Amino acid sequence: MLYLFALRTGCLATVPAPLILVLASKDEGAGKGWLQTLGEEKGQVVERVIITGASGRDFHNFNVYFRDNPRYRVVAFTAAQIPLASTRLFPPELAGPMYPAGIPIYPEARLAALVEELAVDLVVFSYSDIEYGDLMHQASLATAKGADFMLLGATYTMLRSQKPIVAVCAVRTGAGKSPTTRKVCAVVRERLGCRVVVVRHPMPYGNLVDERVQRFASYRDCETQHCTIEEREEYELLVDSGIVVYAGVDYGEILQRAEGEADVIVWDGGNNDTPFFARMCTSCSLIRTGPATSFASGPARQTCAWRILPSSTKWTRRPRKASR
Repeated sequence: MLYLFALRTGCLATVPAPLILVLASKDEGAGKGWLQTLGEEKGQVVERVIITGASGRDFHNFNVYFRDNPRYRVVAFTAAQIPLASTRLFPPELAGPMYPAGIPIYPEARLAALVEELAVDLVVFSYSDIEYGDLMHQASLATAKGADFMLLGATYTMLRSQKPIVAVCAVRTGAGKSPTTRKVCAVVRERLGCRVVVVRHPMPYGNLVDERVQRFASYRDCETQHCTIEEREEYELLVDSGIVVYAGVDYGEILQRAEGEADVIVWDGGNNDTPFFARMCTSCSLIRTGPATSFASGPARQTCAWRILPSSTKWTRRPRKASR
């Protein structure tokens, strides 16, 4: 690992690469990523990165922060929470021209070994609903192997929209985001007379190229796009109400499509993650009973929310069809 220092008023301080005055290596000849790629980009330090995720936030962080950033080379994703996600490749069609071979996805259990094998400089945590103890265990594995550990700030990954955004988030999974989203949509349509489109937190379980941008306006759309049961549970109740739902992998393109047919966009969050869109209208965060504050990144959702709503079992109960 390289240490980057500059002399400022008699003190040593960490600084960005353009201000480097002194380079010192902790392990000369170790072959770490910075040593291998130093100077590749017109003298700029290029860091080798692993993004840890669960086939959602990780892909979004890559798209908006890393994909076209010459300072970084993402050498791998790791996958947790989602079965079979670790057997895939993030395809070159989505990864962009800097990644003509795509980016491999490995099981998160291999993280410590991958840091060494791939000469990784930086591990970027990119998913939610994980206890703080487990999060810091992951950080400890990365730093023990010589890599830095980072969480991206929310504003770095939020896309700006030309339309008002209502973001429905929660401090924990299971707080009632989906029924709250349906209620918000009903209010926007019935009381304000606005066209509303829902954009759902990603659940890309199939072919990532085919799922780059998904639009659901009917049950048929769910069938032709091979939705899982979990996805259909989220989409079909909205579709029943005549509301169009978008999801997928590339949320920059998804946002453009949604803006074309909506007066108001409602973000239907996943787990307790941050919304992908910067809110221009408002956001609400649901709280529930249980150890909400011990899970990342629930407290951040509560801090950033414009409205905080306690979950109500009567309000958030899933509708049931009457039996015959």
